[in-house]
Amino acid sequence: MTDRTEFAAVDAALAARGFTRMHFELERIEMLLDLLGSPQRAYPSIHLTGTNGKTSTARMIDSLLRAFGLHTGRYTSPHLETVRERISLDGEPVSEERFVATYREVEPLAELVDQRSAEPLTYFDLTTALAFATFADAPVDVAVVEVGLGGAEDATNVIQAGVAVLTPIALDHTEWLGDTIEDIALHKAGIIHSGATVICAAQEEEAARPILERCAEVGATVAREGAEFGVLRRSVAVGGQVLAIQGLGGVYDEIFIPLHGAHQAQNAAVALAAVEAFLGAGAKRQLDIEAVREGFAATSSPGRLEKVRSAPTVLLDGAHNPHGMAATVTALQEEFAFSKLVGVLAVLGDKDAASLLELLEPVLDSLVVTGNSSPRAMPVEELAELAREVFGSERVEVAEEMPDAIEAAIAEAESDVPGELSGVGVLITGSVVTVADARRLLKQ
Repeated sequence: MTDRTEFAAVDAALAARGFTRMHFELERIEMLLDLLGSPQRAYPSIHLTGTNGKTSTARMIDSLLRAFGLHTGRYTSPHLETVRERISLDGEPVSEERFVATYREVEPLAELVDQRSAEPLTYFDLTTALAFATFADAPVDVAVVEVGLGGAEDATNVIQAGVAVLTPIALDHTEWLGDTIEDIALHKAGIIHSGATVICAAQEEEAARPILERCAEVGATVAREGAEFGVLRRSVAVGGQVLAIQGLGGVYDEIFIPLHGAHQAQNAAVALAAVEAFLGAGAKRQLDIEAVREGFAATSSPGRLEKVRSAPTVLLDGAHNPHGMAATVTALQEEFAFSKLVGVLAVLGDKDAASLLELLEPVLDSLVVTGNSSPRAMPVEELAELAREVFGSERVEVAEEMPDAIEAAIAEAESDVPGELSGVGVLITGSVVTVADARRLLKQ
C-alpha cells in the first residue's frame, strides 16, 4: 500500500473505535502504557485542563519552550483537519509515515488490552498512547499535554506532570462532569499531583476552592493569576495585540501576540507563568525577554478568530459554550470595526444554543443557521427556531448544508454595501466541528 493509503487505513481503524465514545477510567490506558514500557515517563510534562483556552495556551507554551531551544511534543484535541494535528513535534503535526509506524507498534498491544478489558480502548485512549510513544521515540525534551475532558479520570492523567495548568473553568460537559462549577473544578483539579507547581488562571470562587483544597491535600505549590502573575497592560495592534505581563520572575513588556481578545492575553500570561515554572524562573531569575518575545510572536491558534479570507473578511471561531462565546464577542467589539457582520452558526445538540444566540445577537446584523458534519449536531430547524426567538425571523436565514450557508452569508454581507468591502465580515462559529467543516470548504 502507498503511504497515503496506509495512513487512511489507520485513520479508519481509529475512527472505528467510535470518535465520540467515552469511557472514563485509567486502568486500560495504564495497562497499554505498561506494555509499551511507560513512554510517558521518558520526559517531563506540562499538563493543562480548564473549560476554555486550553489549546491556545498549550500552543503558546509550546512556542515559548521552542524559543528556548527545547524539543517539544504537544498533544491537543480535537483536531480540525487531520488526527495528526493532535500529536505535534517541534510545533508541526507528525508525518503520516511516523503516525503509521507508531500505530503499527501500538496496535497489537492495544488489541491485547481490548481482549483483557470489559470495555475496549477508546479513540482518545489510543491517540493518547500514540502521542506518548511518539514523544519518547522522537525524543522530546518536554511534552505539553492537554486533557481531553475533565482531568482526574482523563486518559492523559497518567503523566503526573510536574507543572499543572488550569485555564478558566465554567459550565460545560455537565453530563460527564457535574452540574456545578464546583463539581467540574473538582474533576479538573485531579491533574494536580504531589509536589506539582500549579499555574491557575483567575477563577470564580466556586472553582478556586476545590483547586486550592487539592493543592493543600497533595502538597502542590500554586501561583494564581492576579496575585503572582497576570496581564499588566494590553493594546490592540495590527494583526493582534501588544502586552506587558507580570510573570513569576518579573515584568515582560513589548510582547506581541498575533491573536485577538483579552482572553488570549490571559492565556499568554498563564502560558508564560507555566514556562517560567518549568524552566525554574522565579523571584530572583527572569527568563530572557528576547526569547519570550520570539516565542509569543511565533504563536498561532487555528480556529480562534482566525481570518481565512478578505473582502469580505471571513473569521472562524470555535467558541461552543457561553464562557467562550462571551470572550469572542468582547474581542469582536473591541478589536474589529465591522460596519456589517453576518454570522453562520452550527452547534452540537448538547450545547446551550440559546445562550450562544443571546451573546451573538448584539454584534451580528443577521444570521445564517446551518448544520455541521457531527452526528451530534443540533437539527437545523431546531436551532433556527431558537434563533428566530432571539434575532427575529427577518434576521435569520436557514441553509441545510454548510457550503450553502457560507455562500448565503457572504452574499448577505456584500449586499447593500456601497464601495469598499473592507468593513464587512462573516463570522462562522458555534463548534470546533463547524470551524473544521468551514475551513475545508474555504481552503478548496
